[in-house]
Amino acid sequence: MKDRTSTLRAETRDSVNKVWALCNALKDDGVTFHQYLVELSYLLFLKLAAELKVEHKLPQGCRWTALTECPENILLERYGGLLRSLATSDSEVVSRIFSQSRTSIKKAKTLRVLVQSIDRFAWYEISREGLGDLYEGLLEKNANEKRSGAGQYFTPRLLIDSIVRVMKPSLGDVIQDPAAGTAGFLVSAGNYIRANSDTWSDVAEKELSAIFHGVEHVDDTYSLALMNLFLHGLVNDDAVGLVYGDTLSSAGKDLPPATLILSNPPFGTKRGGGLPDRDDLPFPTSNKQLCFVQHIISALAPGGRAAIVVPDNVLYEETVGLNVRRYMMDSCDLHTMLRLPPGLFYAASVKTHVLFITKNDGDSFQGTKELWLYDLRGKGHGRSKSESLTEETLRAFEHAYGHDPNVGREARRTRRESLSDSYQVFSRAEIRERGDNLALSIEVEPTAESQEDPEEALLLLEKSLERSMSALRELSDMVRRGPA
Repeated sequence: MKDRTSTLRAETRDSVNKVWALCNALKDDGVTFHQYLVELSYLLFLKLAAELKVEHKLPQGCRWTALTECPENILLERYGGLLRSLATSDSEVVSRIFSQSRTSIKKAKTLRVLVQSIDRFAWYEISREGLGDLYEGLLEKNANEKRSGAGQYFTPRLLIDSIVRVMKPSLGDVIQDPAAGTAGFLVSAGNYIRANSDTWSDVAEKELSAIFHGVEHVDDTYSLALMNLFLHGLVNDDAVGLVYGDTLSSAGKDLPPATLILSNPPFGTKRGGGLPDRDDLPFPTSNKQLCFVQHIISALAPGGRAAIVVPDNVLYEETVGLNVRRYMMDSCDLHTMLRLPPGLFYAASVKTHVLFITKNDGDSFQGTKELWLYDLRGKGHGRSKSESLTEETLRAFEHAYGHDPNVGREARRTRRESLSDSYQVFSRAEIRERGDNLALSIEVEPTAESQEDPEEALLLLEKSLERSMSALRELSDMVRRGPA
């Protein structure tokens, strides 16, 4: 079946820019970029609910016409009351979306301009699927405009869709994102299932909460994620699989076992340097990405699969990092790593990989035997340029990955028959000889240029500094825990 992702992006790109241009009206009212996205989301949600024929799920008097037909002199008061009423809606998903809602607009004229501009927009030119995609496009636009705050760890749509295509979600999966953000992974998985399933239309709304699960701990972002799921038809009224909370607390521990986890966990250390509020992680640490990796391993059902975006220091950090890597390779088949170009997240200095794992099931999968590295950071892919992450390069990775999301025996045989300069396989014995350090790279013939490459020297220095910082963090953790 034809993949529709690229078509939807092309269809809505111009619309995203037009809607984003409304930002000027809000900037004149003293509203920040992040406040703008949240404010615009409330209004767009009401309008798109009408266009998508789902506004019957909203209370009477809290629908789009309540704003379009309201006189300007009472518009701000009507809008504020509408938000408060939605926060107490009988629909669980609607009440959660608007539970923290508030308006930053101070002038009735500004609100009138926004409502009229949105109402006059040529919505009929966009398909039903494109309307949901428009909203997600605005989320990505916000992330690109502001590489901090909500956009700090926004995962590029190209990468999300590529990961989803190789992981092949299905209606039989229980899908989880423990760091959901604005629900990009969950929405992409839902789009993939809808496009590749003949029985999607038979899925009862109540079943959606059994398929899609996640956690988000930032209140505004949680609301954006719920809106995103709602507008894509991936959440029902009475049971919401996406919860507000911290995965590194009981909220994560209470999630049901997943057959598929897709996630880009937050980077850095837990606020205040504290340890996670969970007693089921084998190696407690203030390092959030290492805690999330442990959560994902424990949250997978036997035979379940996961794709995890991690910063490079997860691959070589000592002490707890080493223990977590060994735990992962013993508990799961870490069969593939995708080495990404730098600069995709927040800053050019942040370098990342995607780890693809399948949890042991006592039968077909019994730990890591070999690891395949696919390199999108090497010389052949325009190293140090995030622009090298293109549809073409990711499609080449997908072709090399193969059709089996778990990369079983037959898939590995196929990989060996089509090895390229971008792929290299490492046995578990070779990794063990390296001290279970996963900072691997594909060996190429040295050239005069590569021998004098200052960037390679900088990378080595970064790794040395990361190891030193890791040792300091672990020492800090031990001091904080006190004597055993």
